[in-house]
Amino acid sequence: MRIPRWRSLSGALFRVLAVWLVSSVTLLVLAALLPDFRLQSANGDSLTRTALTAALGAGVFGLLGAVVWPLLVRALLLVPALVLGLLVFFLNGSLLLLALDLIPEGRGAAAPQTAVIVAAVMSAASSATSAFLAVRNDEAYHRRLVRLAGRRHGRAARRPATPGTVFLQLDGLGHDLLCEATAGERPLMATVARWRGGSHRLTPWRTDWSSQTGASQLALLHGSNEDVPAFRWYEKETRTLVVSNRPSSAAALQRRAIARTGDGGLLAYDGASRGNLFSGGADQVALVMSVAARRGRYNRSRAGYFAYFSDPANATRTAVSFVAEVVREIVQSLRSRFRRELPRVKRGGLYPVIRAFATVVERDVVVAAVVGDMLAGRTAVYADLVAYDEVAHHSGPAHRDALQVLRSLDRALALIARAAGHAPRPYRIVLLSDHGQSHGPTFLERYGLSLQNLVRAGCGLPVPRRAGRSPSGAEAREAARAALHRPEEAGGPGPEEADGPGPEKAGGPGPGERPEPGPSHPVVLASGNLGLVSFPDVPGRITREELDRRHPALLATLANHPGIGFVLVRSAAHGPVVLGPAGAEHHLATGHVIGADPLAPFGAGAADAVRRTDRFPHTADLMINSSCDPATGEVHAFEEQIGSHGGLGGAQSHPFLLWPAELSPPTPDGGPLTGAEQVHQVLRRWLAEADGPQLPLASAVDDLRREAPESEDSSPPGRPPRDKDR
Repeated sequence: MRIPRWRSLSGALFRVLAVWLVSSVTLLVLAALLPDFRLQSANGDSLTRTALTAALGAGVFGLLGAVVWPLLVRALLLVPALVLGLLVFFLNGSLLLLALDLIPEGRGAAAPQTAVIVAAVMSAASSATSAFLAVRNDEAYHRRLVRLAGRRHGRAARRPATPGTVFLQLDGLGHDLLCEATAGERPLMATVARWRGGSHRLTPWRTDWSSQTGASQLALLHGSNEDVPAFRWYEKETRTLVVSNRPSSAAALQRRAIARTGDGGLLAYDGASRGNLFSGGADQVALVMSVAARRGRYNRSRAGYFAYFSDPANATRTAVSFVAEVVREIVQSLRSRFRRELPRVKRGGLYPVIRAFATVVERDVVVAAVVGDMLAGRTAVYADLVAYDEVAHHSGPAHRDALQVLRSLDRALALIARAAGHAPRPYRIVLLSDHGQSHGPTFLERYGLSLQNLVRAGCGLPVPRRAGRSPSGAEAREAARAALHRPEEAGGPGPEEADGPGPEKAGGPGPGERPEPGPSHPVVLASGNLGLVSFPDVPGRITREELDRRHPALLATLANHPGIGFVLVRSAAHGPVVLGPAGAEHHLATGHVIGADPLAPFGAGAADAVRRTDRFPHTADLMINSSCDPATGEVHAFEEQIGSHGGLGGAQSHPFLLWPAELSPPTPDGGPLTGAEQVHQVLRRWLAEADGPQLPLASAVDDLRREAPESEDSSPPGRPPRDKDR
């Protein structure tokens, strides 16, 4: 039933007056409590005059917030988004000082530091009042959610009634842990537990060997993760380091996938991509890494920040939560140290800020963008919530710190589900993860030697006495750097970076750098518990025979180390060979096994996963997987992470797919899903079951042109270069 226009307008007027009243009372209370804040003239005023002054001040402050604040945020889009979040208090305080200056006869005054406090309290009070009144009226609640994401309500009226689909990725959450979090009478994730117990169905799937976001999400969104051997790898022909979450690398990987598959991606038809590494071909993007490096009118990746922070109440709430999260991380880190919890990694430096960015700022902006997409009636939305993955890296996948993040993410899912009820079309919510996480002490902590130094020892090179460690916040770090408009880091993240020699000396080139070629300086990189060793002076893959001639002790040193499960190397005589301890070998070309199969502890499908990666053009000379305890799933990351993913072993290889029961099963026979490319086909089939989207081949060309950096001409052969001025 349509609400009459006069009732809608009267309801809106009532809410404005109610918020104004609450803000005025808040000003009066604060003026009575704070010595540096007054609402009276120097000679004093009556209570009535003081109340009128408070009402005038609250009204002017609210008007400035509604008119000036969006203009300030739009101007500050040139300022890093993280800095904008930190400036919220200052900007709000400045608006309050301006409002007090506009009160006649100088009755309003406040010290600058007091103005910041008063403005924050007023924003919180007005936000709480507005939210309370809005939820009591469906139409008002709908408008508030629209404003939350900065969308226009009028656009949604033209949307079809066919269902839309929202894909929500809980980064790093494994299938088994999700089952535990949704079990019992009082589940940790109550919203997901309700879905799982009624409207949705749950199934696990198995990742490729590279169990990390770069490989999984590229295939989920673009249908192919061919030639993505790890999270980071070295390409010999260009002597560059590719890191999946770097804007330049993500853009290049996306272009390669589009050229390989011939279409634009999962979201190329009326889609939106939020918080992802890749766009999926979506026209609407926010916080997407593959377009973060672009400049100009076609880069709308940062528009999500404006859409969210243009509401001063949202900005204040996020800023307060940001500070609280930083404090929470510091307290949790100190508690872990005082209790001498093991395993444990260092969590100092910038990590508390990076964690707060991932768990608060990115979460809030992504959720607001998804809500706006649904209210705008978009056909397909894919969003990545990275908060759990970031905390689990440093605290552990099942640690109480990480479980608290799962609880907050469940509340975010509840908000999205609630907003779906106000959308102009029905929505099906598909929940999935890109990988899990495996626990265990780091390789360095367990054995006292980094992988890089072990490789150097096997090559007969000197080993530094000072052990190195990788920086904290490896995956969220680049998202924060992109939000800050900071250039990409000069050194490649890995165990060789910090507390030791620079990347050139240690064997780890930075992106775009060209290391000095030489047989004694291998490039050693790490992606969780997967290590990669490349010899820059050898074109193509070095053979086992050539490696034995150059460094006779290297392969034996690696294969027989107790912390290493297996080593993949290419043999001139036998093709790809997997080496294990005590001379064990698995010849992938023939399936012949000598001794105990080194792939047996990694479960069924390990041989197929390794065989597939072996054929990639940029697979490293040596691919090293840490050992895994089959009973506990414990692995040893070559990075400073006690919750890790990137290779084989444990829960990292087993993410989940939770889908609405009205959709067809992922596989007709109920068999297992293997590889992110197969999951992509399932997601595409589910989109087609709602009579769309049917992806035209031409969209691939459009997406390829859209995703290429402005400085490059990526027009396909036979097509004229794009018009950059159009």
